[in-house]
Amino acid sequence: MSDETTDYAKYLDPRVLAKIAALDLRARLVVQGYVSGRHRSPYRGFSVEFAEHREYSQGDDLKHLDWKVFGRTDKYYIKQYEEETNLNCVMLLDCSESMAYRSDDAGMTKHEYATAIAASLAYLALQQQDSVGLAAFDRQITRFLHPSNNPGHWKTLIHEMQAAVGPGKTGLRSVMDDLAERLPRRTLVVVLSDLFDDPDEIVRGLKHLRYRRHEVIVFQIMDHAELEFPFRAATLFEGLEGTGELMVEPRALRKRYLDELRRFTDTLRAQCRNMHMDYEVVDTSHPLDDVLTTYLATRNATVH
Repeated sequence: MSDETTDYAKYLDPRVLAKIAALDLRARLVVQGYVSGRHRSPYRGFSVEFAEHREYSQGDDLKHLDWKVFGRTDKYYIKQYEEETNLNCVMLLDCSESMAYRSDDAGMTKHEYATAIAASLAYLALQQQDSVGLAAFDRQITRFLHPSNNPGHWKTLIHEMQAAVGPGKTGLRSVMDDLAERLPRRTLVVVLSDLFDDPDEIVRGLKHLRYRRHEVIVFQIMDHAELEFPFRAATLFEGLEGTGELMVEPRALRKRYLDELRRFTDTLRAQCRNMHMDYEVVDTSHPLDDVLTTYLATRNATVH
């Protein structure tokens, strides 16, 4: 194992890497077929016809800076070529206040679990020489890293992903509208969020991404208590995104709550299916390695 890979591995649960390694990585389980035909060549490098410029982002290889453009504009731009990379991927990571929730029996907050998924998928992509970026958000995109396949970029991604969850509310429509316009070429967008927002607004944002020809995978990250509503005694619930406090008798509300949750997830699942997007509800009580390997194996089966 190379030093670079050793550096990567220390950030991840070894069980996750071991189970992922048992799958056919060369088949590119996440994306093979999913973005087929996206580029004229399956292997793109910095040795063919120039295509365009884009603004420099932390982690980009400095040798591809266009110094002539810098001399004219005093700004840093990277040269991009017609055969640059196999895949561009962006992790759209929810950092709103509700992602800080962790029930008493959970091992991680929703944000920590989402970060672990994003880190694992980024590791997979970089091992295949793909480019990975990050868009962290609440009501708006708060941190953005352009996709890069520089090996050192992974640690930069991890550092940005691990930043504290803020007090902001979720605003997926405006975030996805912004991201759809920021990405200059077709990109695989991995949404990692509890999706605590108006479902109609979420769907409009997803449609904008599809209109711009981006591919999308949606992981709805939920605590086990949110999925099962196991509360029995009178409980004071505290809203995490400015919704205040409410004292309720949980047993009287459980059925209605679960019915509403099912309608919400069924709506999103159906809309994603119509737009040819993957949609997965992820329970943070489930081991990360099982969640990832099950999804990747399913993805592999559907594209072969």
